[in-house]
Amino acid sequence: MDNGTELHVIFGTGPLGKWTARELVRRGKHVRMVNRSGTADGLPGGVELVRADAYDAHQATALAAGATAVYQCAQPPYHEWVAKFPQLQASILAGAATAGAKLIVAENLYVYGRPEHGPLTETSPLHAHTRKGKVRLAMTETLAAAWREGKVRGAIARGSDFFGPDDTVSQGLIYTPALRGKSVSILGRLDQPHTLTYAPDFGKTLATLGTRDEALGQVWHVPSNPPVTQGQYLDLVRDAVGKPVKVLRANPPLLWLAGLRNPDARELIEMLYEFDQPFVMDSEKTQRTFGLAPTPLPEAVQATVAWARAQLATR
Repeated sequence: MDNGTELHVIFGTGPLGKWTARELVRRGKHVRMVNRSGTADGLPGGVELVRADAYDAHQATALAAGATAVYQCAQPPYHEWVAKFPQLQASILAGAATAGAKLIVAENLYVYGRPEHGPLTETSPLHAHTRKGKVRLAMTETLAAAWREGKVRGAIARGSDFFGPDDTVSQGLIYTPALRGKSVSILGRLDQPHTLTYAPDFGKTLATLGTRDEALGQVWHVPSNPPVTQGQYLDLVRDAVGKPVKVLRANPPLLWLAGLRNPDARELIEMLYEFDQPFVMDSEKTQRTFGLAPTPLPEAVQATVAWARAQLATR
């Protein structure tokens, strides 16, 4: 414990930002969080919340001043990744570099592309083939170049599709409909093994990378449970909500139609490959190095249902 004198700055107040903040506060760090509105629910006590435009490198630099570590958990709307994501991350990278702070970046698995040789590991080839995957890959290469050139020290945490308390995406697609007895929306097939990552485990990993110097200069997969099929996942949701779960499979035509009202829905079409074949991530390196373990999947689902039920009760 350092009595909160060591500053850690988190860009983004979504589920990953919140769970990273909770873990850092538990470790006695002074946490500053940054978003565009200056408001956020469910932040732990003592967290400093600042309203700012992280696309502005001058603002990002001012907010990172004095920080030991900076965490990149922010992203633009899903349909604006290609146009805006590189600029956002470049601004945050510049802020961390100027401050001399470690930069810890949250990523997904898009950089690997379609799995071809078994489970994805930190050394799997980067064969991104989708528009959003190529954006992610370009950002990753820029970050790696900054490491090599000595501009910034940092690490990358990669997780698979995540869910958990504070994640409004899985809440809207699965947990709230299941609690209301309505159809849940599932991408792709129900019978293919798929790694799921729990948002609190993602946050704990990010906080660990930001406080352990041996993590620097490397990629780390977030500790995640053995893969399950989406059908098995929904069985756990059914058990937790205590009622049958009806399923609506979101295929390309349905996603295209949904995209007429919600542009993010259409962006999911190119990612359906993740759900139409085995999509498995190996996280043994992180578990072994830092002694971290994933939250058991039944426990994670039950906690997410409890959170979603509480959200319904407050509406």
